[in-house]
Amino acid sequence: MEFLGIGILTWITFLPIVGMIAVLIVPKENQSGLKWIPLVITGIQVVLAGMIYAGFNKSMAGINTLEGMQFVEKARWIDIQGVPWFGRIVVEYFLGVDGLSISMVLLTALISFIAVIASWNIDKALKGYMAMLLLLDTGMMGVFVALDFFLFYVFWEVMLLPMYFLIGIWGGPRREYAAIKFFLYTLLGSVLMLLAMIALYFSVTVVDPATGEKIYTFNMLAMMDPANYEPGSLLAGVGTYWRYLAYVALFIGFAIKVPIFPFHTWLPDAHVEAPTAISVILAGILLKMGTYGLLRISFPMFPDAANYFVVPLAVLALINIVYGALCAMAQKDFKKLIAYSSISHMGVVLLGMSAMNTQGMVGAVFQMFNHGTITAMLFLIVGVIYDRAHTRDLDAFGGLALTMPKYTGVMTVAFFAALGLPGLSGFISEAFSFLGAFQTHRMITILSTLGIVLTAAYMLWTLQRVFLGQPNEKWAGLPDINGRELFALVPLAVIVIALGVYPSLMIDLMTSSLNHLVEVVKAGGTMAMVP
Repeated sequence: MEFLGIGILTWITFLPIVGMIAVLIVPKENQSGLKWIPLVITGIQVVLAGMIYAGFNKSMAGINTLEGMQFVEKARWIDIQGVPWFGRIVVEYFLGVDGLSISMVLLTALISFIAVIASWNIDKALKGYMAMLLLLDTGMMGVFVALDFFLFYVFWEVMLLPMYFLIGIWGGPRREYAAIKFFLYTLLGSVLMLLAMIALYFSVTVVDPATGEKIYTFNMLAMMDPANYEPGSLLAGVGTYWRYLAYVALFIGFAIKVPIFPFHTWLPDAHVEAPTAISVILAGILLKMGTYGLLRISFPMFPDAANYFVVPLAVLALINIVYGALCAMAQKDFKKLIAYSSISHMGVVLLGMSAMNTQGMVGAVFQMFNHGTITAMLFLIVGVIYDRAHTRDLDAFGGLALTMPKYTGVMTVAFFAALGLPGLSGFISEAFSFLGAFQTHRMITILSTLGIVLTAAYMLWTLQRVFLGQPNEKWAGLPDINGRELFALVPLAVIVIALGVYPSLMIDLMTSSLNHLVEVVKAGGTMAMVP
C-alpha cells in the first residue's frame, strides 16, 4: 500500500516529522496553528492506522519469516565496504507489521492523537512542546515497525531525547530530578541492548543476493533463524553461557522500560512530574515498548534462554502484580496511585508471556493494548481534576459525583475497566493471561490473583473518597468536564466497552502470529542445554 510511491508504514512513521518541521516554521505567536498542525498530523496517522487495520490479513503468521510480515518496505540504507576488522557493514531500511506489532501501531496512533488534544491547554513554550511531542511520536511508531535491529535501536534512542525534555521542561516542581532519573535508567538499558545487538551482528551472516558474498546483518528475521549463525561465533550454539548472558542483557534493557521490579522506581517520579499528556503517552505506549521488545527480539532470538528463565520471569510478574497493587493502595496522590497501578497491570502482561502458550501470549498482547487505552483514560481523568483544583490529594475531595456528574460517569468506566469488570476490555485480557499462566505456573498464578482483589480494593476506595460521601464545600463550584476533555476520553471509553463485548476485533489480528511465536519458542526450548 503506497501513496506517492512511498509505503504506508513510512508515511505513518515519519509524518510527525513533517508536522514537527511545520511547527518549527510557524511563528510562536500563532498559537492556533501550533495546536492545529499536530492535531491534523496525528489525525491523519489515525486514518492511516485504520487503513492498515482494514488491509491486514489476519490469517498470515510468521514471527521469524518474511512471509509473515505485511506492508513490508525494504531498501539498502547503509553499505560501507572495506572497513578494517569489520569488512563490510550493511544496514537495511526494513519495515513491516505482523499480528504482534499491529496492535501497538494502532495504539500509538490513537494515543498520540489524544495526547495532542490533551496538550491544548499548554501555555509554556507551546512551539517547542509540540515539536518534541511529534518527534516522540515518530520514535515510538518506528520501534513497532522496524525489522532491522540497528534501525530499531535508532528509533528506541530517538524516543529518549524528547521524553527527557518534555518531562524536564514542562513537568512539575521536581521535573529535573524525574527527567534525569528517567534518562539514566533508560540509558543503562540502552547500553546493555547495544552490547547484545553488536554480539548478534557478529554472530549472524546471510548471503548478499547482489554479490553472493556472506555478510553480517542486523536483519531481525535472519537473527531469529539458527541456520544463519556463523559457526564458532559468540552466540552460536544453543544453550551456551554467552547466549544466556546476551538474553539477560537484553532483558534488563527491556525490563527497565516495562518497568519490572526492581527497575521500577523511575516510573512514579516521571508520572507525577510529567504533564498530563506525557503521562498518557508514558503509560499508554512507552511501557509497552519493553514487553514488545521481549516478544519481538528476546523470545524468538533466544528461545533456549527464554525457556530457561521462564520461572524467574513468572516470579517477577507476581512481584509486579502484588507489590504494585500494594503500593497503589498506600498512595494519597491520585497520579501516583495510577502510576503504581500501571506497574501492577504490566505484571499481568509478564505473567501471560511467561505461560509460553497461546492463551497466555494472546492475553499478554491484548493486555498491552487494553492497558494502553485504560491507563490513558485514568491519567486524563487525573488531569481534568488537577486543572480545576490544582491538587491531587485524594483526601481533599469527596462528593464530586454531585458537582461533576459527567466526569464521574467517564471515570467510573475507566475505574471498573482497570479492576477487570466483565463486559469491559480489561477483563478479557486478564482472564486469558491468568488462564494461560495457570497451565504453566499453577502456584504463582494462584498467588498472582491476589492482585485482582487488591486492585478492586484501591480502585473502589479511591472512588469512594473522591466521588461519594459528603461533598467538600471547597469544590462546590468546580465546572464539569468540558467538550475538549470529553473528545479525548469518549473514544477511549468506546474502545474499552467495544473490546469488552467483542474482543475478536483485536484478538483475531494477533492469534496467528502469536501461535507461531509460541511454536518458535517451544522448538528452541526443546534444544536448550542446561549450562
